[in-house]
Amino acid sequence: MLSDPLPQPVSAALAGVRVLDIVSGGMALTGRVLADFGALVTRVDFQNGGQGRSDPDRAITRTDIEQLALGRGKLALAIDRAVPADRDRLLNAIRDCDILIDDGGLAALEDARFANAALRAANPALIILNLSDFGEASPLACWRATNPVLHALSGGLSRSGRPGHPPVMPPEAIAKACAAVHAAFVALLAFTERLESGRGDLIDFSILDGVVQALDPGFGVNGSAAAGVRASELPRGRPDVHHQYPIIPCADGYVRLCVLSPRQWQAMFKWMGEPAEFADPAYEQLRTRFNSTTLVPAIARFFADKTRAELEQQGQAIGVPTAALQSADEAIDSDQNRSRQLYEAHRLRGVDIRLPRAPVEVDGTRLPLTTPDRDAQRARAALLRNDTGVPRAQSAGPLQGLRVIDMGVIVVGAETGRLLADAGADVIKIENPAFPDGVRQTQDGSVMSPSFAAGGRNKRSLSLNLRDPEGKALFLDLVAQADVLLSNFKPGTLDALGFDDETLRAINPGLVSIQSSAFGSTGPRSRQLGYGPLVRAATGLSALWCSLDDPGSFSDAMTVYPDHVAGRLGALSALALLVQRKATGAGGKATIAQAEIILDHLGVDMAVASLRAQGQQIDDDPDAPWGVYPCGGDDDWCVVTIENDAQWTALARLIGFEGHDTANRSDRARHRPAIEHALTSWLAERSSYEAMERLQASGVPAGAMLRVADMPGFPHFVSRGFFREIAHPAIPAPFLVEARPVRAQNMPDPDQAPAPLIGQDSDAVLSDWLGLSPSQMQDLMARNIIGTIR
Repeated sequence: MLSDPLPQPVSAALAGVRVLDIVSGGMALTGRVLADFGALVTRVDFQNGGQGRSDPDRAITRTDIEQLALGRGKLALAIDRAVPADRDRLLNAIRDCDILIDDGGLAALEDARFANAALRAANPALIILNLSDFGEASPLACWRATNPVLHALSGGLSRSGRPGHPPVMPPEAIAKACAAVHAAFVALLAFTERLESGRGDLIDFSILDGVVQALDPGFGVNGSAAAGVRASELPRGRPDVHHQYPIIPCADGYVRLCVLSPRQWQAMFKWMGEPAEFADPAYEQLRTRFNSTTLVPAIARFFADKTRAELEQQGQAIGVPTAALQSADEAIDSDQNRSRQLYEAHRLRGVDIRLPRAPVEVDGTRLPLTTPDRDAQRARAALLRNDTGVPRAQSAGPLQGLRVIDMGVIVVGAETGRLLADAGADVIKIENPAFPDGVRQTQDGSVMSPSFAAGGRNKRSLSLNLRDPEGKALFLDLVAQADVLLSNFKPGTLDALGFDDETLRAINPGLVSIQSSAFGSTGPRSRQLGYGPLVRAATGLSALWCSLDDPGSFSDAMTVYPDHVAGRLGALSALALLVQRKATGAGGKATIAQAEIILDHLGVDMAVASLRAQGQQIDDDPDAPWGVYPCGGDDDWCVVTIENDAQWTALARLIGFEGHDTANRSDRARHRPAIEHALTSWLAERSSYEAMERLQASGVPAGAMLRVADMPGFPHFVSRGFFREIAHPAIPAPFLVEARPVRAQNMPDPDQAPAPLIGQDSDAVLSDWLGLSPSQMQDLMARNIIGTIR
């Protein structure tokens, strides 16, 4: 897979990949991710008869800051729609690129030359990534989705908030940010296929589908605390799950705990002074601790006179995963971020704006990677061209023939390897029965849960004792045959096992290594125990994820963000380094900091809040209502958002508000309480579905709050074939998973091979990869070097 190493290395993984970016708003992150890896990304700036150019004297807007953050590393191509020569220039630029990312700008030209069929006829190798709110193949294709609407329709809003209280809107920006990373991944997956087949593709990307898959998929792999219970099986209402990852008050704020394993509970018990009330060995089980009504209050009493810093230091020192809950400002200025030089200042019209750098490092260098000059780009593009003239079979997965060693655990580990396995790679999950993956645990003790079955599908399992010298030697033999190595341990874990970078590179110079960790490979937090809930607390996200009228109502306990999007960024990093290896023969190592993913996604919001706190005027926030409103049914809610004057007027007319003709913005602000009252009364008489349909028909972005169990029957997901029912021999009933990463003309649907039991494929893997004989494997098994299911 991606063999034939060639010389002429340059300094960027995706050098030679030419991308034309016709995207606005949050989804512009799609192109920026590719630019961060060194692709030559050109942003198209449409002008209208000379209108639309920036006025250097006007006040800074949120849109300005967003463009600054998402335009990083991109070139600009100004196109005046009214000028025929400019249209010709745009057409030539499209014909000369590898990947075209478009969110509807070409359709607005109403020019047949820019239709998908015409563009692909002119350039059969072109990959067209069409971004739209709901995709083309959806009954909702004409609807409009804002970030709040995406949170509502993706099932996330229904899991956010306290029982018996209104749902709490998650920080908005993370919805499209997750979808954009997924879009960049599928675009690069299509490009990887093109390297082998010479064939382009047409991708119909629904932003809603991207959010469902990459933010917190209700039918995907869950965190350890879920113990195999899927989100679709949860009771109606917002479940009370504060005990899973409790946020506990202390002397100067709050700390969060993630006590999951028996070993972690034993350390917690000793830390508390071994209180007799919790001495029963049954407390080593998640179910016992979660069902206790006295445990969390007892921990709170123990924490009451201690500071956040004391608790974090003490907990981490004894193996209890602990993190201080920080505000957004504290997170930005943390010792960890300063030591990693995460934030850099940008000057915009005389104002300093701090924005985070990318959350990925390649071979020790922080993205964005240096973009080579045009001559070097052209040389690399020539090396990446497919000249075999032998197209690969249509049914083959894009990564067919790729060999992957998967040491990943829990959600990030499961997702990174699963994405590559779904694309056809041979992914070998290395396991040890003495230390099972946390996602394998179930509440009823069964050997397989739907959660692990979702995250482990299409993989094979090798049970290997890496604490034994022979087991280590076997592992290094596997590394010599591998293309990719995946892991998400604390930094230093692989080194301690004897698998440091120098050793691995000497065995296999072409190896691509992807390492994900909570806080990054360096800095004072780098060696801390890290779980998604701790990362959210340390980055300020948990503090932001609260009801506006109840600052202590932390509502992120049900989510597993950023785990799923981190998995996609890891898989994308692997593809980028494989593209580099195609041209240079050299492998590489990417390290990903999950905390920095969150800070990247929230970068614009945090910058705006910081500037406003300094007294800076930042404009272009909506001036009409948006929010989560109750409807006529039981615990029935609808999100309503307003983006512009036309939508404001449409909403006012629909609900019969007499001030709908008010054109002055300040007048509209005075009317806001009245229109909020009118809207609330109008919604109370309708179900959320009826309200959503009538609002969207009027041009107002709105979304009913879907529960995860509602999603398979929702018309959008039905029409797109989003879900697929699969079975597993160890699970009594069939269950649902996402059918495919995206709808595309030439990308085949993934296989659905059942997730393996521990060691189920040990014999086959060692035979396929290393050519070991049955007698050799029997000897290894007899000495507990390997294990297998008999």
